[in-house]
Amino acid sequence: MPDVQLVLRSTRVITPEGTRPASIAVSDGTIAAVLPYDAEVPVDARLEDVGDDVVLPGIVDTHVHVNDPGRTEWEGFWTATRAAAAGGITTLVDMPLNSLPPTTTVEHLRVKQDTARTKAHIDVGFWGGALPDNVTDLRPLHDAGVFGFKCFLSPSGVDEFPELDQEQLAKSLAEIAGFGGLMIVHAEDPHHLAAAPQKSGRKYIDFLASRPRDAENAAIENLITQARRLKARVHVLHLSSSDALPLIAAAKAEGVGITVESCPHFLTLTAEEVPDGATEFKCCPPIREAANQDALWEGLADGTIDCIVSDHSPSTADLKSPDFASAWGGISSLQLGLPAIWTEARRRGRSLEDVVRWMSTAPARLAGLDRKGAIEVGRDADFAVLDPDATFTVDPAELEHRNRVTAYAGKTLHGVVTSTWLRGERIADRGTLAEPTGRLLDRNG
Repeated sequence: MPDVQLVLRSTRVITPEGTRPASIAVSDGTIAAVLPYDAEVPVDARLEDVGDDVVLPGIVDTHVHVNDPGRTEWEGFWTATRAAAAGGITTLVDMPLNSLPPTTTVEHLRVKQDTARTKAHIDVGFWGGALPDNVTDLRPLHDAGVFGFKCFLSPSGVDEFPELDQEQLAKSLAEIAGFGGLMIVHAEDPHHLAAAPQKSGRKYIDFLASRPRDAENAAIENLITQARRLKARVHVLHLSSSDALPLIAAAKAEGVGITVESCPHFLTLTAEEVPDGATEFKCCPPIREAANQDALWEGLADGTIDCIVSDHSPSTADLKSPDFASAWGGISSLQLGLPAIWTEARRRGRSLEDVVRWMSTAPARLAGLDRKGAIEVGRDADFAVLDPDATFTVDPAELEHRNRVTAYAGKTLHGVVTSTWLRGERIADRGTLAEPTGRLLDRNG
């Protein structure tokens, strides 16, 4: 075993083989060994014993809108990565839009990387964007290390990131499939959205009617058809409509290269509880009814839904006006995703091992981050230490997000992140954050 600098010990360590007492030996930021609990600590190694707190692999969040540069009043790499570290997240992959410029050329990627380089408290990677006019930029972005490409099938909400129609989608998918890349898709059909009733005002029921399940279902059906025809790899972002689950399950069984994510807000919040005017709950697609949520959990249980990621999409408070039609759509949850999901998972009889699979292992696999997502030899020594039985009540003033607007305000959640570790260094300790030591990641390693 190489020189060991740290041994992290707990009575409950979640490994790919299950949960057990263990001592994790760390050498140069890498897991060198997962040893028996009472293993002798190597000479010159520091022992950190966290008692009965659970040691998880660091959470991997592949759906974060950092908005930096250009809209840093909404969020930024400094604040987003502090919030992530406080919430047990050790790796995030930044979405290509809501920053200015969007990550749609190699030049724009370099701007994003230069902005993030000195501000990242955790490891950060980047998605590229697929627009109607940038097909020739996709391979250069892939070669430059983006983890895949985001597109919209309906308006994105920002003018500089227009959606793809079906012909444009096919062209981009064919190009990406040609070099083995991944397309990640905001799947709502614009024709179904245009046909839905559109009302302004404070009533959540009116907003929900404006984003019907049919819009998701039709877009996903069309996406499956295109992926099948072009032998392309596609990933459905932020699944909200449980009606689409049979389509997805059938496509997977057929061998179509499709994966799916959902988000904490769809899995823990319900339409029935959203007060009128409470646009901190607005997102697209929307939070749906409790029965729909039950079916999404069934989709997680049977593997139709692969992973859970935040879709952290913040804005300034003034953009969350009480009118659901005009308010910015996005949920701020980066710091709260792990306890929110654990609270609901335990209520439904699911285990922390399930949560690790959904929030760490599967997102790492999606992005091809083979050094992340599990506590095993050769992986980065990235850990979240969790007291799973402790509770806290969400106080927006205590969040690290730049704009402390959250749909979780006042909720009591199970699971307190007591510390977060990045490559064997403690970066968060009961609310105290270290200076940034995160690295910029790319697909090329």
